[in-house]
Amino acid sequence: MPGLDDRRRWLVLAVCCLSMLLVVLDITVVNVALPAVRREWGAPVPALQWTVDAYTLVLAAFLLPAGAAADRWGRRRVFVLGLLVFGLGSALCALAPGTGWLVAARAVQAVGGTMLNPVAMAIVATAFPEPAERARAIGVFGSVSGLGLVLGPVLGGALVDGWGWRAVFWVNLPVVAAGVAGALRWVPESRAARARRFDPVGQLLVVALLGGTVFGLISAGRSGWSAPTVWGPLAVAAAAVPALGWYEARRTDPLLEVRLLRRGPLVAALAMAFAALCAFGAFLFAVTLYLQEERGMPALRAGLCLAPVGVLILVLSPRAGRAVGRSGPRGPLLVAGVSLALAGLLLLPVGPGTPVPVLLAVFALVGVFQGTVNPPISNTAVSGMPGSMASVAAALASTARQTGSAVGVAVAGSVLAPGVAAGGAAFASAARGVWWLLVAAGVLIALLGAVRPGGAVDRAAAADPAGARDRAAVADRAGVVRGPGQAQSGQSPR
Repeated sequence: MPGLDDRRRWLVLAVCCLSMLLVVLDITVVNVALPAVRREWGAPVPALQWTVDAYTLVLAAFLLPAGAAADRWGRRRVFVLGLLVFGLGSALCALAPGTGWLVAARAVQAVGGTMLNPVAMAIVATAFPEPAERARAIGVFGSVSGLGLVLGPVLGGALVDGWGWRAVFWVNLPVVAAGVAGALRWVPESRAARARRFDPVGQLLVVALLGGTVFGLISAGRSGWSAPTVWGPLAVAAAAVPALGWYEARRTDPLLEVRLLRRGPLVAALAMAFAALCAFGAFLFAVTLYLQEERGMPALRAGLCLAPVGVLILVLSPRAGRAVGRSGPRGPLLVAGVSLALAGLLLLPVGPGTPVPVLLAVFALVGVFQGTVNPPISNTAVSGMPGSMASVAAALASTARQTGSAVGVAVAGSVLAPGVAAGGAAFASAARGVWWLLVAAGVLIALLGAVRPGGAVDRAAAADPAGARDRAAVADRAGVVRGPGQAQSGQSPR
């Protein structure tokens, strides 16, 4: 795409941003709609968990192969296909006659989602070949995630209160139509010079690992930890770990670059990405049920209560990116970890009568956490990486985020299930398990931020000062918002 004029390049960026907005909005909007789904069908908590996790699990499992498919078959072609599949999944969700159909339709949506953000990121990188412009474009692309988090709860609440929960899916269709028309009109076709080969065995092992983990955790809330439906899937997931490591280490083009896991900064980044989104996914799931089921708030008011989280993400993420570019990731990670741990502690005494201003203050701490945690994680993931591996490291970090979100929802639902059935004091008591999860994740992020990333970035700079300066510039401009919905694969042109 080097021959594109400025106007067309920014139109390409606008189309790609539209896809980002779709995927991010669909996470937060659906969370607000869950209580309405429960009331209409009398859905149990596990069904609500799967409504969220069917989406995030498919995203986590298929991010990497989606980028490879686009490199091989054409990025515009796969991007348009992703929009169409996402639209089909949205229509099926809106028409679902029961929870099983809704969960299956959410998985169809996610199949489309895997072909949107990873491929959009590669399209943007190709459309803006000059490094400074590319960094600016990636910054705009990333900031749309924050915009989605701001709009999602409010838009979802307004749609649910005005037209019912099915409206949160119908509203996707005109956006999909606009995206398809824009992609066919303005986005030129592109491919990678050498596409990675597909890895069906590795993909199957990844599905077994992620699916077994989440299925076992969700089943625990209904059947107890001793049930075969719990330990059976968890055993499959445990067996998939060494099998995946053994198999992928022997492939020329592995789905999972096992050798990268020998790098301390990357492992720390993956752990923090998982913990951050595990906590945030659990928070959204639990707070949505708390505000609407326990306090009886209408969906719009509940969405407005959550809006400060998104606003702070939008405001703080660019500043966190600049702070990382100036002095490294340690400071923002410490702020993020302490804010999350403090929010969890302050949520422990929350009950049905807690004043709303108190809740908003605590939710603001969660916004501070989410607004400062993602840029330093992305920076830590690619610090010291050779250029050829930086995109793969970014893809692994995105996969860790989606996996953490799925696990967080699974854990939160299993912990909350008895309290949701009983209500009142029982819900508040059960929710403390979720709030302690936030405390633990915050402490882990603060500790890893204090111990690991700072020295790693310094060593990377010493070994490769020019590369370190480039990464710092990208962190300054592109580290803006990588919220829970962002599925950046980093499948940039090779």
